[in-house]
Amino acid sequence: MGWPCVVARVLACLLMLSRASALTSDIFASGKSDKEILDNLLKNSRYDKRLRPPVEDPDFCCGLKTPNDTVASPAGLPSLRPRAHNRGVLTVNVSVLLLSLASPDESSLKYEVEFLLQQQWYDPRLRYSNLSQYDYLNAIHHHEDIWLPDTYFIMHGDFKDPIIPMHFALRIFRNGTINYLMRRHLILSCQGRLNIFPFDDPLCSFALESISYESSAITYVWKNDEDTLRKSPSLTTLNAYLIQNQTIPCPIKASWRGNYSCLKVDLIFTRDRSFYFTTVFIPGIILVTSSFITFWLEWNAVPARVMIGVTTMLNFFTTSNGFRSTLPVVSNLTAMNVWDGVCMCFIYASLLEFVCVNYVGRKRPLHNVVYRPGENPVTQPGDKKRDSTGAADLVTCATCTGPPGSCSHTTNNGGVTEPCFVQVRKKEPPHPIRVAKTIDVIARITFPTAYAVFLIFFFIHYKAFS
Repeated sequence: MGWPCVVARVLACLLMLSRASALTSDIFASGKSDKEILDNLLKNSRYDKRLRPPVEDPDFCCGLKTPNDTVASPAGLPSLRPRAHNRGVLTVNVSVLLLSLASPDESSLKYEVEFLLQQQWYDPRLRYSNLSQYDYLNAIHHHEDIWLPDTYFIMHGDFKDPIIPMHFALRIFRNGTINYLMRRHLILSCQGRLNIFPFDDPLCSFALESISYESSAITYVWKNDEDTLRKSPSLTTLNAYLIQNQTIPCPIKASWRGNYSCLKVDLIFTRDRSFYFTTVFIPGIILVTSSFITFWLEWNAVPARVMIGVTTMLNFFTTSNGFRSTLPVVSNLTAMNVWDGVCMCFIYASLLEFVCVNYVGRKRPLHNVVYRPGENPVTQPGDKKRDSTGAADLVTCATCTGPPGSCSHTTNNGGVTEPCFVQVRKKEPPHPIRVAKTIDVIARITFPTAYAVFLIFFFIHYKAFS
């Protein structure tokens, strides 16, 4: 390429710039409204919304035209055609401002999130002169005539429309920077570890991606390298407890299409532990321990013990069924299933214990033994007892010699040693009432101890996984 061609192209660019400055001096006069300025900026002869904003490149004249495409103008001077293609990558700066978090739906693991999505990019075709009185142009009514990124949301849930009032704002600044603000309300589909529900922390994510421009044409970046989500000072949570959030580029393995620029927002929530303790765990503990009261009642207090056992079981069924109706239906075993099953087993076991005690206490004794409270059927050393059949007194000797069954002892008649025989009585089986009372005594210790061990293991085990 010779020097005359280069000089001709430079002169053409300068001439074009001078014409543009003369035109802008009229377009951007101080008396012009923002509508009039936008009408002139968006004329079909100088702006085409179908074309991606050009990325300024020193290889191209003025950043808008390609020097190889020239046509003759009516004045006979070379005129530059619009660029047929763009070099470089257009950068779209993205930021998210969190406005509100609605109450979660536990049965479907969905959270409602409302936020402002701000996108900012540079379009040199929309620069205007400082002669204007406006720091920026409000282009809300020209949004259909301006090129906008075709941003869409992936990995979310559902949109909640319509959004009232107007859900976007569009501003054009003097240097050609465009600020596009959208208000969005998403219903996020979250991922939680339901096997440890309600001790899990659900992860809710959504991502932004261009639907038609690959990463070689448009790239999304977080504005000012923000690694966390900005929150509105008036953020409303409504029982949604956000404990952590992050804004990251989409991982390649998680991206739907790897050759498209993508940004991801992760919201990590925690469940209201106090809610579950006050509505599930503490009422369950009260009902189970209430069923243990029967162990301290008399074995034959049938109405009281039956009423306590049946009432606690029905109450536990009612509370657990009412709560489970709002939980997600899954096929695997969850912490709530373990809690309900073990608590119900303890309540049912206490009822079976009463049935066993009542059955044993009503059995007839094997011998005609009269039950006396506090009676000890085992003969104590040094005591004389007479059996129920009227047998002779039993004597315990101090020293025994001779063949089995004989002994010598000192009587009260002058200390004379006389031979005697000891009659050994067979140990009688305990009275059924005494057996029933013994079962109750054992249950008073074993049932509360086993339930306390279960509580400790349950909360330590599932809390360790959360």
